[in-house]
Order: sequence, then structure tokens, then C-alpha cells
Amino acid sequence: MDPARALADATPEALWLEDPGRPAAAAALVGDESCDLLVVGGGYSGLWTALIAKERDPSRDVVLVEGKRVGWAASGRNGGFCAASITHGLGNGIDRWPDELARLEELGARNLDEIEAAVARYGIDCDFERTGEIDIATEPYQVDDLRELAGEASRYGVELDFLDRDAMRAEVDSPTFLAGLWDHDGVAMLHPAKLAWGLARACASLGVRIYENTRALRLAPNGAGMAVRTDYGRVFARHVALGSGVFPSLVKRVRPYVVPVYDYALATEPLTADQLDSVGWRNRAGLGDSANQFHYFRLTADNRVLWGGYDAIYPFGGRVAAEHDRRPQTYRLLAEQFFHCFPQLEGVRFSHAWGGAIDTCSRFSAFYGTAHRGRVGYAAGFTGLGVGATRFGAEVVLDLLSGERTERTELEMVRSKPLPFPPEPLAWAGIELTRRSLARADRNAGRRNLWLKTMDRLGLGFDS
Repeated sequence: MDPARALADATPEALWLEDPGRPAAAAALVGDESCDLLVVGGGYSGLWTALIAKERDPSRDVVLVEGKRVGWAASGRNGGFCAASITHGLGNGIDRWPDELARLEELGARNLDEIEAAVARYGIDCDFERTGEIDIATEPYQVDDLRELAGEASRYGVELDFLDRDAMRAEVDSPTFLAGLWDHDGVAMLHPAKLAWGLARACASLGVRIYENTRALRLAPNGAGMAVRTDYGRVFARHVALGSGVFPSLVKRVRPYVVPVYDYALATEPLTADQLDSVGWRNRAGLGDSANQFHYFRLTADNRVLWGGYDAIYPFGGRVAAEHDRRPQTYRLLAEQFFHCFPQLEGVRFSHAWGGAIDTCSRFSAFYGTAHRGRVGYAAGFTGLGVGATRFGAEVVLDLLSGERTERTELEMVRSKPLPFPPEPLAWAGIELTRRSLARADRNAGRRNLWLKTMDRLGLGFDS
């Protein structure tokens, strides 16, 4: 069967945002507002910042503005993998911050615990399941890589369970699976849009004033504080926290550090009991293969398979635009790869196919900073692993705005910046060459060419 036939009825919208429980839109801001803290952005980064700001100081007057709808962008389009890692995985942390990685792992584990506690405390119904995630070897050389990573992880206080071929296929059955590395406690599965909507409700319950369909257009000093112009008014605030992700920062000097990379995903119709039994997956762990151009996949609460990744597309010029959210050639490729992985699911159809932009930086994990004499704080560059790390980023931004030294602000990861991307056409050429080189490495037992080795030495890279 042509795999594309399985896409015939797929809705070109994110599965999560089609949920009938989506709340009605909040009103737009009209006129002027004053507050202690203005948060720009209604995704995870902004929502966590507003919520934690009120938890730290219930008397603080907080306003949040969102240009469209809460959770509509990356926070409502991702795979719903909520990882403890704040370094975009253990391997990236070892490469960049080996001396403080044990501490970073401890902080990340604590952060995931805090997310789980907040979900319970505020009654956020987001299908939170702490199932863990299994990294999978689909090529022989990757088996040794997983064994090596398991050994390295233990030196940093992280326990990972190596699964040989039979153990891996007993957990989830695919003829392509050769081994696995299971992080049992470090990743939770959830419904990403419901998390965003639940955080917004929690913020409102603590007195945060949320305005949707309110674009923040310009940022300027105003006396001892800041003023932000919106479509129909202004907000005057002592401090501003920017959580605008992939969209151009109101602090212009931050913009060269972030590029949009488009990621795509499919969701199947709910599996029948027989179909699910043919795959196994009884412990419902999230899965990801170990290639440079990798897939991530998981079960939803109603037993659909979400299958995403592989293609990571940077549009020339770095413009974020709605037309990039749909890419039929990628959907077809993903469908072919899905049935190659799970041939026993032939005949299953896809209900949804979508895409969205990821805020990508050259070190893959978030960076932080302040502007306007400490009155503006920001976190950006989460590179696809922001479901969990944005909460840690919110803590960092609030620490920076407070002007106090904390265990977080003393981290080298927080004090340093990634290398910026060059201007066009160099940015597109470099990213495209890197992407093709990574694909070649996947076909060549992981061997990296001179270009990739040079990028590694410079601390630059590109990942799907």
C-alpha cells in the first residue's frame, strides 16, 4: 500500500489544539495597564514565569500578554515529552558543561518533580504520565553508543537501564529495534496544550491578568521601569520577562542567537486493542531513535501513536510564517518511515498532520540574560526540549530580575551564551550543509565528515 493513502483523511492541524476542552479566548488589552511584572508570551516560558512570580510573591501585580492564543505555538504543537534534562540531553551536557553536569542533572530532576507537583497542586488535567523514555538503537553502531552512554550517565548520578534486542522488543516490538536505553524516571508524557491551558487557569486563579490576541510591538525605557506598546494600548511595568520563544525578541541583540527550525508530526487514529497488542508498549514509555535525524514517538491517552521528527527544516531568511506549518512531502516521508518501523500496523490511518517552529540556538539548550539595566529578562533557544526546561528557565529569569545571586545564576550554563548565527545567506547555507552532513553520517555508521567535526570544535551544530 502507498503510505500516503494513510494520510488521505488527516486534518492539517495539531492534534492537541483540536481538543474540545480548549478554553474560550481571553479579551485583548485595550487602553493602558500598569503592573510590577509584565510577561510577554503565553507559551510555557511565559506561563511558568507568571505563575512562579506569583508563588514567590503573591502581592506582585503580574500581567501576561499573548499575541494570539495561549499555547497555540510550540507549546501546543510539540510531542508532549516533558524531560528532566535542562541541557538538551546528557550527551550535550557532557560535551558543554562536564564540570557542572552533576549539578545540572540534579537541578533538572528537581525541576521535573516541581512540574509534577504543580500539576497536582493546581489540578491540571494534562494526562501526565511519568513513564520515562527509551532511546533506541536501529543501527549496529548505535548499540555500542548506548552502552557507552549508560556508563557515562552513572558518573553523573543518572541511572539508565540498557535493554538488549530481546528486552527492547519485549517492551515495544519493531523489527528495526536492536537495543534501548531506558530513563525510567527522567521523562513524563503529557498533553501539551492541556498543560498550557491549565497553567493559564492556575495563573488566573492567583490574580495574573491575561490578555490574548495582544501583540507586544515595542519595548522602551519609561522612568524607572519599562513601557511595552501593544496593538491597542501600552503596559507600564517595573520589570518585563520575555518568553516569546521563536518569534523575534523585543531585545534586538538577542535575535542573532535564535533561528526557527520547523518540525513535523503525525498522529494515528486510536489503535484497537489488537493493534496495540501487536506492538506491546504496555509501559507506555516515550521513544526516540538514536540517529542524527531522529524520530520521537509515543502513545497518547487515547492510544494514538504520535510519530514526529526526522525532517528539520530551516526556511531561508529565518522567517516564521504559517505556510511553513504544512509540508506534505515531509508527511509522506514520515508515513513511509512509520510503516517501516511498525509493519504490523499496516492499514492504520493518520488523523492529524502538522508542523511548527522550534526556537533553535547553536548549543541546543536555552540561554539567558537581561537588558535595559536589569529591568528586562529573557530565556530563549530551548531547541525542542522546552516542555520541561521552560520551567527552569522561568526560575532563572526571575532570579536575574531580582538581582540576587542564586545557585542557578552562578551556573556557567546561565552565565554563558551560545555562538550567534551568521547573517543570510550564510545562515541558510551553513544549516543546510550541516543537515545534509548529518544525513550522510546516518548512512555511514555515524562517521562525521570534516564539516561536522569543524562545527563540533566551534560549538555549533544543527539537530532535528
